[in-house]
Amino acid sequence: MAKKIYELPPLPYGYGDLAPHISEEQLQIHHEKHHQAYVDGANAILNKFDSRSNLEFDVKAVAKELSFHVGGFVLHKLFWENMAPAPKGGGAPTGTLAKYINRDFGSFERFKQEFSQAAISTEGSGWAVLTVCRATDRLFITQIEKHNVNVIPHFQVLMVLDVWEHAYYLDYKNVRPDYVGAFWNIVNWEEVNRRLEIELLAGSLNLVDNRRILDIKLEEFKENFDNWLKTI
Repeated sequence: MAKKIYELPPLPYGYGDLAPHISEEQLQIHHEKHHQAYVDGANAILNKFDSRSNLEFDVKAVAKELSFHVGGFVLHKLFWENMAPAPKGGGAPTGTLAKYINRDFGSFERFKQEFSQAAISTEGSGWAVLTVCRATDRLFITQIEKHNVNVIPHFQVLMVLDVWEHAYYLDYKNVRPDYVGAFWNIVNWEEVNRRLEIELLAGSLNLVDNRRILDIKLEEFKENFDNWLKTI
């Protein structure tokens, strides 16, 4: 059986579709060059694992490299998918996500303020992240440094914003707050809400690791799920 490797996922929209908030040039370089670099880096580490019987193998160093490159691969994939061009992108969340945001932050405006602050204040290179903790059934805003520092196990990622300079420098130079402000015009709230509902459904069914099955079965569960949501 051939071993699987990481591959660059296609964008769910065209390179020019997020303009003027993210330009075609900026998005294409980010996807084809930077995201591809993490794909290549992750596959190079996999090769090290496959060849370790013939090499001196430093598990600590290789595992650290793997977490960096795989973290970069996964976070970028989530990033592309939690954005969308108008009219799908932007606006305000609805459904379950809106309910949770209002409950845990008091209002959508308060949530935007705190998430923007997390993005702007991330030191150096990193990510602002909206997560849900299954153990407490609460939303949390966190910061991931680089791609693999301050990751909290069991906090499931719902939405990310890349604040590495390579994500915005062509469009916004070093003015990160302007880039963060523009992000709100292209958030795909439908996708973020879908991620939250899948996590809640996974927790309610005690099928934590079966997300692929849950995704396929979501419509089948929808009627019962809607009734269950009313009890929250």
